[in-house]
Amino acid sequence: MPASPPLPPDASDAAVDHAHWMRHALRLAQQAAEAGEVPVGAVVVYQGQIVGEGRNAPIASGDPTAHAEVQALRDAARRLGNYRLEGCTLYVTLEPCTMCSGAMLHARVGRLVYGAAEPKTGAAGSVLNVFGYPAINHQTQVLRGVLAEECAALLARFFQQRRQAHRAAAVHPLPDTALRVPDRAFADLPDWPWQPRYRSDLPSGQGLRLAAVDEGPQGATLTWLCLAASPGWGWAFRHLIPVFLAAGHRVVVPDLPGWGRSDQPKKPQAHSAAWHQQLLQEWVEALDVRHAMLLGQGDAARLGLAVASQQPQRFVGAWLHDAWPTDALPPAWSDWQLQAARKPRWPVGAQLQQAWGLAPSAVEQAAFDAPFAAAGHRAALQAAPQCRAALPAVPAGLLHDWLAQGRCWVTRTPQAAMQHPVCSASEYEAAWKQVLPALAGYPQAMPSNPGLDWGRSQADGGARRAVEYFRP
Repeated sequence: MPASPPLPPDASDAAVDHAHWMRHALRLAQQAAEAGEVPVGAVVVYQGQIVGEGRNAPIASGDPTAHAEVQALRDAARRLGNYRLEGCTLYVTLEPCTMCSGAMLHARVGRLVYGAAEPKTGAAGSVLNVFGYPAINHQTQVLRGVLAEECAALLARFFQQRRQAHRAAAVHPLPDTALRVPDRAFADLPDWPWQPRYRSDLPSGQGLRLAAVDEGPQGATLTWLCLAASPGWGWAFRHLIPVFLAAGHRVVVPDLPGWGRSDQPKKPQAHSAAWHQQLLQEWVEALDVRHAMLLGQGDAARLGLAVASQQPQRFVGAWLHDAWPTDALPPAWSDWQLQAARKPRWPVGAQLQQAWGLAPSAVEQAAFDAPFAAAGHRAALQAAPQCRAALPAVPAGLLHDWLAQGRCWVTRTPQAAMQHPVCSASEYEAAWKQVLPALAGYPQAMPSNPGLDWGRSQADGGARRAVEYFRP
């Protein structure tokens, strides 16, 4: 088969920065990868301007022809108002297939520039050369290998991650009754280098793949069992974990079903306070958590206390933050959390940022949104109010023992940091003392500002104070 026609000598071609346009195509390829598509991107350039863009989208669109090149050709034809694209150059990160190569010939594209070769289906010289037939009434010139290594590396990373996901799915198959957030939704989280340890063998887990960070020595003198309040997940403790690990402690941060990186039951009815309690008890046993210091936020603190009351031999104390007794929950707080259950588009990340008085951060908002971003992934949010109302009563006897031993903190977020109305510090203390009168005799159990919030500096400080206070 004759080779494709060589590029004609052209003084102006030396001035064309092909790598510049290919980097635009790589940006689109990265967007395709983030959407779960094979990472291929394409741009059409005419007279030094991008007139068409495209990225692979056959999965999202349900269209086998929605390759990056076809998308870019369609975009360029719309913008230029002409289905003939003479004088245009198409840049694509991967050697095109026969379909896309044929589409370029029909569009009269002047030149094709591609990055990585495709040894299995490439139709621009690798498997066959659609552009190498002189009898065809249009000749598209071909330039190969522009930023080939970068283009190939992006593809290699994508397929490696997909193979890893397939292997994980084989070990932990997804039940028909649940959904799973793709791992890529949690990729590159700041201040979060820890990988989850998955298990799907808990008796009450119904085959769900459950995720937990488990770091530090198994035989540590203290194990921090960190439970995040809904609608947050384990990432909320990202600034505290390093302090605990530096002290030689073990840290276990589980995500219950529906939250974080654990599988999500499709129906809200699947969630109940009793089920979550039983599941967490089995999890604590399976991980052989010992010398546990419960670090619980909000409703998760109440859940952790219920587990500790059933397994007191495994727990040595607790740091309870914003753990409102059910009958003392401030109406404004309750109403705020109800929005997550009732509004399908409730922006979890943005609302958490606002509620905790922090400046908007796109990265942090995306991290808290990740478990709920896709449609159908919000059953846990919908069930949260009912689960919270059904939590067991505070185990007064257990807390009394911890208080007597100096092994309990009960703290709240400073009111000044909150952007929605909650009860004052004095009202908070009064509510807890109504449930547990023994708190009145232990003022040290309610430090004025332990610094447990979403910010790095105060979280570090609060964790260091906790390490000193709860030193074995």
